[in-house]
Amino acid sequence: MFRPMRRFKQALSPEGCRAVLERGTAGVLALSGDEGYPYAVPLSYVYADGKLYFHSAKAGHKVDAVRNCPKASFCVIDQDHIVPEEYTSYFRSVIAFGTVRILEEDGEKRAAIEKLAVKYAPASSGEDRGRAIDREWTSLCMLEMAVEHLSGKEAMELVRQREN
Repeated sequence: MFRPMRRFKQALSPEGCRAVLERGTAGVLALSGDEGYPYAVPLSYVYADGKLYFHSAKAGHKVDAVRNCPKASFCVIDQDHIVPEEYTSYFRSVIAFGTVRILEEDGEKRAAIEKLAVKYAPASSGEDRGRAIDREWTSLCMLEMAVEHLSGKEAMELVRQREN
């Protein structure tokens, strides 16, 4: 179903892909948008238990696209070090493929926003997090992407560094 990587020697391991998703702070969610145009939107996220979580408004292009077609991909760039003298960059990135759903049940929605809040404000107390979440609760929509396939790749120079 998913294509094998052409440059398989540059492929990240499943563990390497998950590590990129765990340490990343932003990525681009790609959905099928209006009239067949791709819709790619940069988002903050959290990766937990094989799923990606995003916060959203309850209405808009992103939510409409998810309702129309839940299939999506999410790309995170872990590294992009430009090396001008070599006319290249030493890159590492991951693409997750899966399906997105809108979390409707309050308990699962709350659990997802808690995970996101802990990632972006780890020093905050549970009480502070709770107040911040409560302030935004009525307008908050949470999206969950069940990851079905991960693909990661890095520059050959990084592969060689890792091997040495």
